[in-house]
Amino acid sequence: MSESSPRLFETRLTDVEPAIELRSVTKQFTTPDGSAYTAIKEMDLRVEPGEFCAIVGPTGCGKSTSLTLISGLERPTAGTVEVHGQVVKSITPGVGFMFQTDAILPWKSVLDNVAMGPRFRGTDRRAAETRAKDWIRRVGLAGFEDRFPHQLSGGMRKRVALAQSLINEPGILLMDEPFSALDVQTRAIMSNELLTLWDDTRPAVVFVTHDLEEAIALADKVVVMTAGPGGTVKATFDIDLPRPRVVQEIRFQQRFVDLYQQIWEALRSEVDIAYSQTTRANGKVA
Repeated sequence: MSESSPRLFETRLTDVEPAIELRSVTKQFTTPDGSAYTAIKEMDLRVEPGEFCAIVGPTGCGKSTSLTLISGLERPTAGTVEVHGQVVKSITPGVGFMFQTDAILPWKSVLDNVAMGPRFRGTDRRAAETRAKDWIRRVGLAGFEDRFPHQLSGGMRKRVALAQSLINEPGILLMDEPFSALDVQTRAIMSNELLTLWDDTRPAVVFVTHDLEEAIALADKVVVMTAGPGGTVKATFDIDLPRPRVVQEIRFQQRFVDLYQQIWEALRSEVDIAYSQTTRANGKVA
């Protein structure tokens, strides 16, 4: 293998336990007609402390399911999910979760939304609001503390959601296509903001996306999943681009282009399979 080609990311032999580890994990759901649907099958995944891992794959491959298993919102049908060496049996403490649709409360101000996490954890109001103001400043919303969600743009709402997640200083941050609804320019800005804030606290991140460029620009490693049902890890690539990164600029580097081409080779056939399945299900000819 040449120096310019990405190497498959091998499990690291280290004395430090992984932040996240899935071992031979299978998850099945019961469909409305009573049959079993296999979302993921015998999936293995390891994420080190402070590592930024992006997961890509076609629709229906089980990307989001992997996040719900790590968070404890779902239990595996078979296999083991561990966070910091402990088997996940309930809602996982110390984990932040950003969904596609933000979870900010429409009847609360920006300040109250961001302060919610510390308040729920027993921090008194004054201390919680002081911390919240600091995080609101960090995400670039100083001066908007008294605004309500309906008064914010989509990008500003995402900044609030990011502050909500990071104010609790999670050891693990799960992100399910958090920027997919944003326009291209705002999405790039938010990606840069995320990298800056992640570098401050360095949680382990699992970032689910359909956008391969976004995955490469952000991550330390990119995991490619097979088409569903029964999606699993097909290949994992080490992203050896230097940090710090500027998302709008790094895409023009030759190394980025090489990585994109080679990871796309692993992803393309899975996208084709998923598309073929969809067209057959709709009674069309692929």
